[in-house]
Amino acid sequence: MFIKKISLKTEWNRVTFVNLTEQIESFIKEAGVKDGMLLVQSLHTTCSVFYEEMVHDLDGLGYDFLQHDLIRGLNKIFPKQLLYDADYKYPGPKHRKLSYEQHEEYRDNPAILLNADAHLKATLLGFSIMVTIEDGKMLTGEFGDIYFVDWDTNRERNRTCVLSIIAQ
Repeated sequence: MFIKKISLKTEWNRVTFVNLTEQIESFIKEAGVKDGMLLVQSLHTTCSVFYEEMVHDLDGLGYDFLQHDLIRGLNKIFPKQLLYDADYKYPGPKHRKLSYEQHEEYRDNPAILLNADAHLKATLLGFSIMVTIEDGKMLTGEFGDIYFVDWDTNRERNRTCVLSIIAQ
C-alpha cells in the first residue's frame, strides 16, 4: 500500500476548488503502480472530493462554469449560514460553549462557527472517491479531473487530502 498526504491552503470568503489530477498522476508514477485502486480522501468535515468534467470557460470570479453551477445549486439547498438558530440548528449552544473553551480563535471570532451549510454540502457530495488504476493510469476518461473542495468560506485553512493506493 502507498500513502501520500497533500497539504492544501484554502481561501477566505470563497469556496476553494483544487484540481488534484496532476498531483495524483505523479503519485501513481512515483509509486510505480501498474494496476490497483486509488482512494482520494479529505480529512475534514466541510470538504468534498469528487470527479468532474474539465471545463474551459470561467466566470468573473474565476470559477469554471460547472463549479459556478454547482455552488449556485448547492446554495439553493443549503444557503450560507449568517446567524445562529436561524436557518440551521448547528452549532447548538453546547457545541459553541465547548468550542469557545477549547479554541481561542472561536472566542475571538465566533462567526467562524457559522458553517452548517459547509458541513451539509460536504456530507451531500462525500469526502472521498475510489478510482481504478490500469496500466499506470487512472480510469477517469479523457476529460475527467479530480477535485478537492472546501465549502467553508469563513476563514483560510490548512487542509489535508490523503491519497492511498492498493496495488497488486
